[in-house]
Amino acid sequence: MNRYNIEDTIYALATAWAKSAIAVVRISGKGCIGTLSKAIGGKVDIRNKPSNSAIYCRLISPVDGHHVDDIVLTLYRDGHGYTGEDAAEISCHGGLQVVQAVLATMAELGFRQALPGEFSLRAFLHGKMDLTRAEAVNELINAQGMTGRAMALKRLNGDLFRRISDIKATVVRIMGTVEVQLDYSEDEIGEDLTFPMEELEKAIEALGTIRDSYNTGRLYSQGAKVVLAGPSNAGKSSLFNLFLKEDRSIVSAQKGTTRDYIEAMCTVGGIPIRLYDTAGFRSFSESEIEEEGIRRSHSLVEGADIIIYMVDSSDMGAMDGSVLSDPRCIAVLNKSDLKDVDMDGFVKLSVVTGAGFSELCSRITEKLTSDLGVSDESALVIENDRQKENLSRAVSSLQAARLAVESGLPLDIVSMDIQEALEALGELTGEVTTDDILDRIFGSFCVGK
Repeated sequence: MNRYNIEDTIYALATAWAKSAIAVVRISGKGCIGTLSKAIGGKVDIRNKPSNSAIYCRLISPVDGHHVDDIVLTLYRDGHGYTGEDAAEISCHGGLQVVQAVLATMAELGFRQALPGEFSLRAFLHGKMDLTRAEAVNELINAQGMTGRAMALKRLNGDLFRRISDIKATVVRIMGTVEVQLDYSEDEIGEDLTFPMEELEKAIEALGTIRDSYNTGRLYSQGAKVVLAGPSNAGKSSLFNLFLKEDRSIVSAQKGTTRDYIEAMCTVGGIPIRLYDTAGFRSFSESEIEEEGIRRSHSLVEGADIIIYMVDSSDMGAMDGSVLSDPRCIAVLNKSDLKDVDMDGFVKLSVVTGAGFSELCSRITEKLTSDLGVSDESALVIENDRQKENLSRAVSSLQAARLAVESGLPLDIVSMDIQEALEALGELTGEVTTDDILDRIFGSFCVGK
């Protein structure tokens, strides 16, 4: 928290900096409601209003008393609201000049403009959320698809925290068994305590399952790169438009009309897709511009997660065998409405009628998720590098403890390994943390959150 002074009263625009019907300015800090009362005109006194009050009032400049805007003011008392401290939200008219005037009024009151993630940091520090929930706030804001949104919402609702807490309770019980045997002799204990290996195995497996969900979480949050490739005039631009359900790419019977790649976002099977329409592959080109487009097409294919290689069923000339044999490739035989041809491994498609499009989407989803353990929004997954690192540390430490027990090493070594796992889980939820970690986490948030 080297950059943050939590004693300040902070303010920020919580909605986008764009013209809209309503904008929201958020304020938080000890005593902020009393200070804000200096900018409320008329006979309205907000100082004694209870938490969750919504008040229609006039915002005025505390410097010269001029009318800034008519607003709806929502108050949150200490212990309530998002940050857990005195806070308020101003709903004002969404014109940019109005928003600018409201923000200027907050500065006139002596409030400091909030840094990125500072509201969420205060929520964490006041016990309103653990670190997994705080990170889920940012992940929910950045979600690019409905499935990724649902997965982030589960973490925001505390599913990850509760699961980690349950596993941690098991590890604590294991640690207790070890410490009893370290602190007392067998005669003092009065019974032969055996190491709870079965519980340890269950904890390792449970933590490993959550850790291994990382690739699923990243796929549904970050998405995949899908490149449309193939000979000229195979129908790539038409398929690009079919995915987007709009005419984004120029379609022409003339070969070589796509000179440079076009990209756009869409969603396939709940997975965010960055889709690329590329220049058609030809052994010769009629211009240096088209030649450069073909070179860029090959470059995009090299970095793709999925390659959709399209061939015209009515003009099946030379095909690129190296691309077709690539495990990332889905081969598509287009224009099946003009000529019905069967080729082993090819998806038959008509971009004109839409026949075969659903099968193509299914093949894309299947190829992207084939190596993943989970692929639906009901699963508990992570998408966060920090969480994955802490889970990996915990798993490795517990595996080391298991090996130490199996090798007959002293229990104090076993105890050290288990303690390391508990520290990793504590860092994951925020029970154990450092200022540098908090700076890194909340510094990646947007201002106003």
